[in-house]
Amino acid sequence: MPKMKTKSGAKKRFKITGTGKVMAAHTGKRHGMIKRTNKQIRQKRGMEPLSKPDQRIVKIYMPYAR
Repeated sequence: MPKMKTKSGAKKRFKITGTGKVMAAHTGKRHGMIKRTNKQIRQKRGMEPLSKPDQRIVKIYMPYAR
């Protein structure tokens, strides 16, 4: 069998932790920052774990990142 390919978009957007959780950047930080409060901008730093159903989908896209 040939190797399975990782989806390029997924490897740029998600990280898989050592315990198997899928982390993604917070939403709402791309544009329109002027209408957000400083508190909102501060709280959207870093990454957050995805929900269980979404984690399953991302792990299918990244077969070798487990």
